[in-house]
Amino acid sequence: MEMETGKKKISLNIVSNKVNHKGFGAGSIDLSNLSSIIIDGDEAYIDLGAIHAKSKVERRIKFSMDKSDVPNGRKVWIVWVAVDRDERGAFYGGVTACEMLIDSEAGRGWKILADHVNQMDRALKRKYIVEGLSDHERQLLKDVLVGHNPEWWERSPQELKDLLG
Repeated sequence: MEMETGKKKISLNIVSNKVNHKGFGAGSIDLSNLSSIIIDGDEAYIDLGAIHAKSKVERRIKFSMDKSDVPNGRKVWIVWVAVDRDERGAFYGGVTACEMLIDSEAGRGWKILADHVNQMDRALKRKYIVEGLSDHERQLLKDVLVGHNPEWWERSPQELKDLLG
């Protein structure tokens, strides 16, 4: 399932069937099965730009590691979603959430890049970490995941379903 945004179609990536070889580049992170969802207030949507810190909400924002630099920031979440595949088909194999503060008017933001990278890595390692998300934000996330591909949701582990209600 794909979402229309302007002219481009956006979809969650799926695991490629390429063979990984040892040698040059071994140990590098394969992002071919990683996608990102932004939760901003009452809106949740797929934004693959977040993988390179270029999501819609991150553009034209100067980030600081000091929360006090963004006193009027609104809470925005990036949720990393790793899609996995087994004999039954594709499913949501890893889901982790990272917090940011964004003050669009001031062009300032707060995030801890190391935390974002670590959470991305945890999603790729098939972890489910959504602490900090409110019940409403969890419901928004679930709605995007189910709406994107109900079959992937059905094949996902019960642990994820329990975390998102």
